[in-house]
Amino acid sequence: MWSVIPRFRWGLSPTPRRNGDSKISVEPAPLPSSVAGIRLIDSDIARRATDLSRSCCAPYLFNHAVRTYLLGSLTGRALGKRFDEEVFFLSCILHDLGLTERFQGDLPFEIQGAEAAKHFLSENAYPKEGIETVWDGIAMHASAIGQFKRPEIALVGEGAGADVLGPDFSQIKKSNVDEILRTFPRLGFKGAFVKTCADVVRRHPRSASRSFMRDIGERYVDDFHPKNFCDLVMQAPFSE
Repeated sequence: MWSVIPRFRWGLSPTPRRNGDSKISVEPAPLPSSVAGIRLIDSDIARRATDLSRSCCAPYLFNHAVRTYLLGSLTGRALGKRFDEEVFFLSCILHDLGLTERFQGDLPFEIQGAEAAKHFLSENAYPKEGIETVWDGIAMHASAIGQFKRPEIALVGEGAGADVLGPDFSQIKKSNVDEILRTFPRLGFKGAFVKTCADVVRRHPRSASRSFMRDIGERYVDDFHPKNFCDLVMQAPFSE
């Protein structure tokens, strides 16, 4: 039996309101208090970070950021990990800032995003230790290195990977994934995400870094044919 799903979908059901000049402005629906048994953080800094992510990210990318938190939290729960929920939420909600027009640049997108998050949190007087953990969580989320770090860091990559390539259903119930997807729809994520990444590389070719070992393998190792990330995204077990 599915849990009750909030009627709104983030980014899809804005609430009109009238401002002081009698003009209609649009205020997005608030985040639900919890989804799939995972509490969404509602501290002041979490709301500010959510507003920043929402203002920079296309709806499909913002929904991915929230799903990363939810899926990462479920993975952490399945593995018996204890972690600071606020720090983890901040890492997830801000983890793709480096793919946005506002924050992209010549560094790899995950480092661009980590730097943007660091400056934002510093301006909001967030504790230094928390800022450093958020930086690591974002900078390492696309790297195997992150898997060996503390849960607030490792679970960013776990959550993002589950949403991009597919979750481990031995750890996460399909009913929970269904609830997450109904609350924060994918909005054509597969194609939109690959196109966004390609646009960043087109504008900032130096940002497309990868391990030198792969370069050497492709040139000097016979029958070395690693899978292309684009194929893995398109093969993910999600209907778009």
